[in-house]
Amino acid sequence: MRTAVGFGALALAAVILSSPAPASATPVWGDPTPSPTPTETVTASLEDRATFAYGKHQRQRMDIWWRKDGVVRPAVFVVHGGWWSGGDKKYMTEVSRSYFQLGYVVVNINYRLAQDAAWPAQRVDAIDAIATVRRHAAQFNFDPNRYAMIGFSAGGHIAAAVGTYGDGVPGLRGVVGISPVVSPQTAYEDGDLGATFEQRKLRKATIALAGGCDPTKCPRVWASMEVPLHASAADAPMLSVHSTDEFVPPYQSEMLKQALNEAGVPMTIRAVPGIQHSSPLYREPGVAETVQSWIIARLAS
Repeated sequence: MRTAVGFGALALAAVILSSPAPASATPVWGDPTPSPTPTETVTASLEDRATFAYGKHQRQRMDIWWRKDGVVRPAVFVVHGGWWSGGDKKYMTEVSRSYFQLGYVVVNINYRLAQDAAWPAQRVDAIDAIATVRRHAAQFNFDPNRYAMIGFSAGGHIAAAVGTYGDGVPGLRGVVGISPVVSPQTAYEDGDLGATFEQRKLRKATIALAGGCDPTKCPRVWASMEVPLHASAADAPMLSVHSTDEFVPPYQSEMLKQALNEAGVPMTIRAVPGIQHSSPLYREPGVAETVQSWIIARLAS
């Protein structure tokens, strides 16, 4: 398996978000010159924002928001949802802007989808994006030892998988999942006969994530996808938010909470009445504020 650190070394050219910039203004990572440093990109009254590549695949891109005021700040990494087969970072623009306005560096990432590469490619990409930004922390006035992640639905699964990876990811202070699919195995089982349309769709999505293989044929892949199985004492604290009656129910996060608590890691679950899932749930009254308060507490000095 290709390691996250080795793969991160393949960071390529940055892509400017707005109209095409002159070649001299394009930040480049991965040139053969020693210690390449991204150059100045987009400057606006509110934000400095550009899109950078952290790998060769077209999906390995991330929007970075930062300030050039010389103040070193913690960061928030945002991971979009979309059944692991769709979605895009552009749908997380308002969420990203809200954390930028709170004073953080923000990294809004895309990753390879299930049709591009099977699991664990998505976890590898997220870890790689983090490692790439940490290597260039000085460019973005970013404290590489103080950042959090927030993921939505399938993105919540990826963020939680990063939070429980190995013996802990350096600098990660907390992980938030909004309707996170922390147990693809449970989603697969819930999508069997008698399930709702969304549950059946999620079952198919978990199979696609595993490379088209069901749990009985590829148990090792499915075990790798199961976040609760990887809980350890070095993991980041987590916050999970679900609707009480959505198709990714709170008991998925309860499985992870039990595993993390047994390892001595705190996890909080918030259940909101209703059926809203992912971004619509985040827009429910009080949810964004709850998440923001939790992240602020985790990233405090």
